[in-house]
Amino acid sequence: MRYTNYKNIIRLLIFLIAGVVIFLLVNQWIYIREALHGKEIELLQKTPFFQQNSKRVLKDWHDAEAMARDAARSGLGEHGKPAYITNLSKRKLERELRKKNGFNALLSDMISVNRSLPDIRDQGCQKLKYFADLPTVSIIIPFYNEHFSALVRSLHSIINRTPPELIKEIILVDDFSDVANLKKPLDEYVEQHFPKVEIIRFRKRQGLIAARLAGAVKAVADVLVFMDAHVEANYNWLPPLLHEIVLNKRTAVCPMIDVIEDATFEYTAQDEGARGAFDWILDYKRLPLLESDKKNRTKPFENPIMAGGLFAISREWFWKLDGYDEGLDIWGGEQYELSFKIWMCGGRLLDVPCSRVGHIFRSDDWTGVSEDRKEDYLHKNYKRVAEVWMDDYKYYLYKHARGIYEKIDAGDLTKQLALREKLHCKSFKWFIENVAFDLVKIYPPRGTADFAYGQVRSVGAPELCLDTLGRPDYRVIKVNECEPTSIFPSFRQDWSLSEDHDLRMRGEEYCLQTANRKPNSKVLLYDCSYGNKDQLWYYNRRHKWLVYGGKRHLCLEAHPASKYVVVNRCRTNFPLMQWDFANVNDTLLDSYFETMP
Repeated sequence: MRYTNYKNIIRLLIFLIAGVVIFLLVNQWIYIREALHGKEIELLQKTPFFQQNSKRVLKDWHDAEAMARDAARSGLGEHGKPAYITNLSKRKLERELRKKNGFNALLSDMISVNRSLPDIRDQGCQKLKYFADLPTVSIIIPFYNEHFSALVRSLHSIINRTPPELIKEIILVDDFSDVANLKKPLDEYVEQHFPKVEIIRFRKRQGLIAARLAGAVKAVADVLVFMDAHVEANYNWLPPLLHEIVLNKRTAVCPMIDVIEDATFEYTAQDEGARGAFDWILDYKRLPLLESDKKNRTKPFENPIMAGGLFAISREWFWKLDGYDEGLDIWGGEQYELSFKIWMCGGRLLDVPCSRVGHIFRSDDWTGVSEDRKEDYLHKNYKRVAEVWMDDYKYYLYKHARGIYEKIDAGDLTKQLALREKLHCKSFKWFIENVAFDLVKIYPPRGTADFAYGQVRSVGAPELCLDTLGRPDYRVIKVNECEPTSIFPSFRQDWSLSEDHDLRMRGEEYCLQTANRKPNSKVLLYDCSYGNKDQLWYYNRRHKWLVYGGKRHLCLEAHPASKYVVVNRCRTNFPLMQWDFANVNDTLLDSYFETMP
C-alpha cells in the first residue's frame, strides 16, 4: 500500500511539472503569435526566449531632457512651423538665393540652426525600446556648394538628437565646392562646434558617388550612415535603424523621409504608405504599402528600392557588396545598383517608420548644378547597372529609351560581373517576382500588357522569322533569317499581338494588314488604327495559327522560297501556317475575345 501511494505521488508531481511546462510554452507561443500579428518589437522584447537568446539588455534611448527643452522653444520656424520673410526690401535677394539654391536660403539664414521639430512619429514609437549596446556609426555627408546655414543645421540636428556614444565620427566630403564660406569659415565653425566632425576635400569635382565612397573608405565605425547635406534629424532617429542591423547585419535600413518645404521650411510628414520602385526609364517611383504592413505603423517594412539619399548599412556588408560600382559617375543609378545588390545577393532592405529625418526637397524650377562632363554620364550609369544586374529585363529599359543606349559604351564591367558570380546572387527575375512583385502591374514596361510578343518564328521553316527588313513604311513584310535574341531582337523582328488586338511592330504604330483580305494576299505594314477590323489578329495556340481579320478562315502563311508571307485559308497540320511567338501571355490570351473592341 505504501509503495502504491509513493507511485501515485510521483505521477502527480510529473503531471504538475508537465502542466507547468505546457502552460509556459503556450504562454510563450501566444506572445510570439501576437508579435507576428503586428506587435513585433514591443512583445518580442518581453519574451524570455528573445531576451535569453539575444543576451542583450533593452533601453529607452529617448533624450527626455532635450525633448523638453525643444518643447519650450519659440521663434521663427520653431517646431517645424512655416516661416516667412515679411521685409519687402529683402524680396529680391530672397528670389535670387532661392533660384541659386533651389530653396529659400535667405529664410534658412534667419531660422535657428538648432530649431525644434514636431515629433510626428506614431505614438507607439515613443514606447519602444532598443538594444542597449548598439554599434557605433560613421555618418557620411557629401556636399557641393551647399548653402552654409542648411549644412550646419544638418550637423546640429544630428548632434542634438543622436546619443553621443553612438557617433564615432561625422565625415563631411567636400566635392570641390567653390563657395568661399565653405572653406575656412566652415573649417572654423566645425572646429568650434563639432569635435567629431572631419572634412575631406576633393581637388577636383568627382560627384556624389565618389564622395560617398571616399567617406566610406575613411570610416572606421561598425555601421555607415549616409545622409544628404540639407536634412534635419528628428527625435530618436538612429536607434531604430541600428536595432534592425543588429538583428541581421545584412539588413540595410532607411528612415522615413519627411518633407522640409523649400519656400517656408515647414516640416511635414511625407506619405508613409509607399515602397520604393522605378519605371522603365529608371525614374524613381513608389508602390503602395502592403495591407499586412498597415496593421502596425511602428513596424519596419520591406522596401524594394531605397530613395538613395539616407540609409544605414553595416560597414562589413557594404564592402562585401563592394560598395558602389566605381564606374558610376557624378550621380544617378547608384540607389538602384545598391538596392539590387542588397536583395539579389542575400540581404534585405527595410524602411523604419520610427526613424524620421526631414529633407529639403528643392523647388521644381531649380536648374541644378552644372557638371563638366561632356558625355551622357546618367545614361551610362543606368546602362552599367542594367548590364550587370537586370538580365533580360534591361531590354525593356532600352526599348523605352528609343535608341539612346545603343550609342553608349558602358565601359569595363568585368569586376562587377565577377562580384555577382562570387556572391551567388539571384536573378533579376527573382527580384521582380519576389521583392518588387507588384511593380510590373503598376508600372508595366512596354509590351507586358500584350497577348504575345518578341520574335515570330515559322514552324515549317524555323530558321526564318517575320521581318520588316528595316522598312516600316507601308512595305511588304517578309520572313528573314532569325536573329539570335528571341524576346528582345532588333525592332525589325520585334512584334506584339498588342492589347489593341493588332499585330504590330512592338512599341510602334505600324500594324500588319492585307490590301484586300483575299486568299494569297501579301501582308503589309500600315499605320495602326484602333478598332480597324482589317488589322485584327488572333493567335490560336492549339494550331499555332495567326488568324487574320477577326475571322477564323484566313491564316498567316510563310513562303520560304520567295520569303513572302501571305494569308490563306487556315489548314490544320500545315507547318508553314504555324508560328511560334517568343513569349505568350496565356492569362491575357484566355480573355482575348472578351476584350475585343
